[in-house]
Amino acid sequence: MPRKARIDAPGALHHIICRGIENGDIFTDNADRNNFLDRLGNILSETKTPCFAWALIPNHFHLLLRTANVPIATVMKRLLTGYAVSFNRRHHRSGHLFQNRYKSILCQEDLYLMELVRYIHLNPLRANLVSKMNQLNRYPYSGHSTLTGYKKKPWQDVEYVLSLFGKRVSTCRKKYRRFVEKGIEQGRQPGLTGGGLVRSSGGWGVLKSMRRMGVHLKGDERILGDSDFVESSLKTANEAMERKYQLQAAGYDFDKVVDRVAELFQLKHTEIVLPSKQHHRVKARSLLCFWTVRELGMSSLTIAGRLGITQPAVSRLAQRGEKLAIENSLSLEN
Repeated sequence: MPRKARIDAPGALHHIICRGIENGDIFTDNADRNNFLDRLGNILSETKTPCFAWALIPNHFHLLLRTANVPIATVMKRLLTGYAVSFNRRHHRSGHLFQNRYKSILCQEDLYLMELVRYIHLNPLRANLVSKMNQLNRYPYSGHSTLTGYKKKPWQDVEYVLSLFGKRVSTCRKKYRRFVEKGIEQGRQPGLTGGGLVRSSGGWGVLKSMRRMGVHLKGDERILGDSDFVESSLKTANEAMERKYQLQAAGYDFDKVVDRVAELFQLKHTEIVLPSKQHHRVKARSLLCFWTVRELGMSSLTIAGRLGITQPAVSRLAQRGEKLAIENSLSLEN
C-alpha cells in the first residue's frame, strides 16, 4: 500500500519522531548529541522554525515544531542528511542511519501542545537516562532544562510555552515543573505517538461506544486532533494537492513559471535566472521561488540548483515572494 503524503502548511504543529535503523543508536556520546543540536539550532534559526520541545534518546529523538515559511520536510531533510553524513564519517561507517521515514504527526495545538511538551520532555526519565526530576531539570539533552531555566537554547521557543502557564516567568517555571511532574504517573502514552482515529477519540472503548450511538468520526493516522480538525486538515491538504496537479496538467513547470514572471516584470528569461542584486530582479526571483516551491511543489533544493543559490536563500525568497503576490494580487495563471 503506498504511503500517504505528509500534511503540512504554515502554522501547522508537528510531533516528529525519528529512530535509528534497526532500532540502533544514533547518538553514541555527547559529541554526537552536540553535533546534532548544533545542526538543529542552525537550521531552525535560518528557517525561523519555532521549536517548543525536544529530547534526544540514544536510538531516537523527538521534536515539536511549528511550520514557518519553510516546509517541515525541507527542515528535516537538511537536518537528517547532514547529521547522517557527519555521523558516518566520525564513526567510520556507511549506509543508512535512520529507519525508513521519520514520523510526523500533525497536531491540534489547543488540545495537545501542552500534553506533547510534557510527554516529550519526560522521555529521558522514562528511558532511564536520568532517575529523578531534579536531574531532568538540568539534563542538557532535552528542552525541559531550557524551560526550567538551567540551560539556554536560543532557538527553542521558551517564551511561548511558559506563557501558557501565566505571566511572570518565575511563577510560570514553577507551574510548568509541577505540570511535568504530574505526568510521571501517567506512564507511556501511545495515544500521543500513533493510532489515528483511536488516538484522537480517546481509545477503542470510547470509539466503540460512539459507533454504537451512530456517531462516526473522521480519523487519519497522520493527525492528532478531534474529528473536525482532522477533516479540516485533510480538506486543506487535498486542496493544495489538487492545485498542484491542476498547474502541472496545464503545463506549468520551472521554465513556464520563469516566462510568467518575465512577463510581469518585463524582463528576459536570463535576467531572472542569473544572480543579481538589482531590486527589480530580486523581486522577480522572489516570486519565482514562491510559485515554484509553494504552488508547484518543487523542492527548494532543486530551485537552488537552477538559480545558483543556497537552499536557505530559496526559502527566504519564497517568503518575500508570497508577500509580494498577496500585496499585488499576483496569480501564476494568466
